[in-house]
Amino acid sequence: MKSFTTEIKEELIDLDLTKEEDIAELSGFIRNNANILEKKIDIKNENMLVIKRMYTLFKKNFNILPKNYTEINKIFNKNHIYHLKVDQNLEFILKALNIVDDNNNILDRVEDYLIDDDLSKLAYLRGVFLTCGSVNDPKKSRYHLEFITSFKEEAIVIQRLLNHFDLNSRIIKRDIKFMIYIKEAEKISDFLKMIHAYKSVLYYENVRVYREQKNLTNRLNNMEQANTEKTMSSALKQLEDIDFITRIEGMDKLDKKTKEACEYRLKYPESSFSELSEIMKADGIIITKSGLNHRFRKIAEEAEYLRKKVARTKK
Repeated sequence: MKSFTTEIKEELIDLDLTKEEDIAELSGFIRNNANILEKKIDIKNENMLVIKRMYTLFKKNFNILPKNYTEINKIFNKNHIYHLKVDQNLEFILKALNIVDDNNNILDRVEDYLIDDDLSKLAYLRGVFLTCGSVNDPKKSRYHLEFITSFKEEAIVIQRLLNHFDLNSRIIKRDIKFMIYIKEAEKISDFLKMIHAYKSVLYYENVRVYREQKNLTNRLNNMEQANTEKTMSSALKQLEDIDFITRIEGMDKLDKKTKEACEYRLKYPESSFSELSEIMKADGIIITKSGLNHRFRKIAEEAEYLRKKVARTKK
């Protein structure tokens, strides 16, 4: 079964963009993937379709046909690793992709001229994502997008480009590598939209809306449960106070309105103040929730006074 990341990457392989975007995408991919040797560039990836896209971009933009071959991944003994070898016009290609300078020294970071507009910036990020990016499936785990690179300067560039689009990315060092990550679901969705992974955005948003609705429902249920428990606890305390007052001095010493509140609480022990107010209104007794709260505060004060009085008598 394909991972969500694989589905995103395979959605991107047929994009037909401008030459400037192609060059930026190739640059981002090769900077984070290729082994650059004296006479060749060796590109590898576990996804054959990603390698196919790189092949297409080289053919389209440099009029060359890179060689490809497959090796078995002996470390994990399950996946093939697909290679693409570029050994034609090497110096020209590396300079065009801004991998080396005029003296053929490898540059620490891509220069601004290659990514001087938003489309080129996004194309570069797309190339980086195709080789070292991943997104958690929102159905299975927390929201998380990350890029893993071996180079600190490259990590800074990736973060700068992401944050140019207000994606709020961060960098942490992980072992000998650097991880650039985004945790906010909305920002991850924005990134997928920006790199043209529209089907993946639709899936992501559907899951996100479902999860957020489910979480909201759970919070409301928990709130309702908490309110019910609070109402029951308050009603129980009120019933205890009424019972104590009745046993010690009876109801006759209470004023008419307070006695009225006691009678309705005894008849409707599980009702909230709002419900009790509506019940009393139906019987022609107009009283607000606040009014009931005031009456039961008087009952609580009277019960507390009597408890202290009984305690002093026992001494």
